[in-house]
Amino acid sequence: MANNMQDLVAGFIEEFGLDTGREIRYLDLVSEIGELGKELIKCSDYGKKDFEMTPEVAGELGDCLFSMLALCKELGVDAELALAGVMDKYRARFERRGSVGSDAEM
Repeated sequence: MANNMQDLVAGFIEEFGLDTGREIRYLDLVSEIGELGKELIKCSDYGKKDFEMTPEVAGELGDCLFSMLALCKELGVDAELALAGVMDKYRARFERRGSVGSDAEM
């Protein structure tokens, strides 16, 4: 039994023989983000109405999450540690200058 989302995705990939290279995993992530964008646009009718959450948006977010965790697996990155590191980085930025944006944005 997987003890976190990354283990769950890694187990699924192994169970179904879905190993690919890092380039394919990256392209899959980009593709899924594009599909999420399409759903978000549809939900607001291209900005003509207020956004309404749909099951399709939730599904596309799930696809993005799966793809991101699969890429982490392929690259040997612990997703939880990566997230903890970025949270620390954002917290320090906010405490230092009241914004989490990168230094390049200043």
